Parts: sequence; structure tokens; C-alpha cells
Amino acid sequence: MKILAIIPARGGSKGVPGKNIKLLGGKPLLAYTAEIALQSKYLTEVILSSEDDKIIEVAKGLGIPVPFVRPAALAQDDTPTLEVLIHALQWYKNQNIFFDAVCLLQVTSPFRTVDFVDKAIEKFMESACDSLVSVQQVPDEYNPHWTFELNQEGNLTIATGDDKIISRRQELPKAYHRDGSIYLTKTEVLLKQHSLYGKSTAFIESPSEFYVNIDTAADWVQAEQLLKKLSN
Repeated sequence: MKILAIIPARGGSKGVPGKNIKLLGGKPLLAYTAEIALQSKYLTEVILSSEDDKIIEVAKGLGIPVPFVRPAALAQDDTPTLEVLIHALQWYKNQNIFFDAVCLLQVTSPFRTVDFVDKAIEKFMESACDSLVSVQQVPDEYNPHWTFELNQEGNLTIATGDDKIISRRQELPKAYHRDGSIYLTKTEVLLKQHSLYGKSTAFIESPSEFYVNIDTAADWVQAEQLLKKLSN
């Protein structure tokens, strides 16, 4: 299977200004994802997608190819990641280069390991699903069977639509949330269905010891603290 790994990194970042190339533990945040991606035994090609000259310069210094400059129109706060992936695939299509799947590796999850990435790809290939996402288990108190939504009368109803709430913690089915560490999607699903997920989605659970998703200043502090633990 030919897999294109795309590392998206735009210049605008409001939560943590300059986040993608800000130094974490003495090296740019981008470096953590770049190093892991380049070591994977399954990724056919690894590229950066960015509109920012400084980020592109750093990426090239890390050995990440930057085959094109992303259009500014696809580097806005509200630009869907899906459109960024499709743009990259279309660029390669114009060069008569095709891939079976895309691996999305976001810079905001710096502590994934090569082993984890390769295991995710292996599970994706074995599953025959349209996609695979990395997840974390939802704590019991936030399980959808224990959370509520407002109905039209302004009263609470169980989010799952159940008539009765599950009373015992032991009876709760497991629930998961996407953690942003890795997404794998078949190319035809991206291009034809315009979806990151398609009709069937496999999953891999990320080890909680290296989980962080950097979006705010508080997340950055958490990443610094986690890095110290991982370094010991």
C-alpha cells in the first residue's frame, strides 16, 4: 500500500503563537512529528503542507520535503483539514503520482512513537476499513450514557436517547474520543466521498502516557511537563 503522510502546519496560531516551530525541549515542535514520520517503515512519502515561509524553511532543515506551497486560501482559521489533504492529493495527481491512502500527522501531538504509528498502519491495512483514527477512552463520568442534552422543552434527556440511565458503572459500554494523534484514510474516500472517515472506521487506542494535544498555552505547559517525565 502506498501511503502519503501529510504534516499540516500553517503559520496562523492564536492559542499558541508560532506554535508549529516554537521550541519545545530545545527543538521545534514540528521536529517531533517529522522525526517519527521519517522513521516509519510503511510511509511511502512524507511531506509538509504549509503556506508559511519560516515553517517551510524549518521543515526542509528537518529533512521533510515541501513539494508545494499551500495556497493562503487553504490556511485560514476555518479551513477544514480535509481540504488540505485533498489539495495535496490533487497536486500529486497532476504529477501523475497516486497513493492508496493518506496518513494525517498533526504537529500538535508530538509524543507519538514510531512503533505506535507503524502499529496503526498495520491495523489499518489489516482491517480493510475506509479509515482508522487514534482514540482515548472517555472517562466514565463523560460517557454518553451518563451525559445529557436539552430537549425542546428545555429539560434534560440522556444523550444516547436511552429511556433509563445506566445505574452501574460496570455496565457502561466503552466510549472513545478522537485524540488527534493519527488519521489514516483511503484516497478514494477522501476524493470521492469528501470524508476523513468513510463508511467504516477502525481505531487504535493511544497510550495515555504520551497523550497531549497542544491547542492552548495550558496545553503547552502540559507538554513541557510531560516531556520532562518522558526524558527521565
